[in-house]
Amino acid sequence: MRYNIRDMAIFLSHSPEETKSFAAQYAKTLRPGDVVLLEGEMGAGKTAFAQGVARGLGVTEDVLSPTYAYVNSYEPMFHFDCYRIESERQAEELGFFDYFDAGKICLIEWSENIAGLLPADCKKVVIRKVNEEEREIVT
Repeated sequence: MRYNIRDMAIFLSHSPEETKSFAAQYAKTLRPGDVVLLEGEMGAGKTAFAQGVARGLGVTEDVLSPTYAYVNSYEPMFHFDCYRIESERQAEELGFFDYFDAGKICLIEWSENIAGLLPADCKKVVIRKVNEEEREIVT
């Protein structure tokens, strides 16, 4: 189910596969250089959404959470997981600015940990657990 409220799209997903399918369609709205913040609690489905975006962009590799690597690169996107980033300075030292200027789509999980470093015109996707299987996705 999908409906729009003031330029927001809200999608109710009933499974991880539906989340990925919705995200694959969402990927068609993205352009090189877009930065997308993926917000939601642990286990909400941020990585599943990133996998769907990757599918929609034609990525054939397995897309895994970059929790320990901080960022994984796929053509044409970067997938960040900033859960373990302790400061904006640490993100700067890891060269995050360089990624934002590389002309690829950037998907960022736990972006609140690097809020001061983000470009001003980020897009946001909020994923909320409704129950064990269902997710409300707001774009």
